[in-house]
Amino acid sequence: MKLMLDLFSTDYGLMSLGVILFVLFMGVFFFNMFKKHVQEEMRAKK
Repeated sequence: MKLMLDLFSTDYGLMSLGVILFVLFMGVFFFNMFKKHVQEEMRAKK
């Protein structure tokens, strides 16, 4: 329980949470971007 209190109530916890969320968002963004470009390449080769 102390872990959650530290994560949401301290400055270093909030910064860590922000970094974790940013990295997850960036991963989803790049996955979708690469998937879109691969599909465009596959369509262009046909």
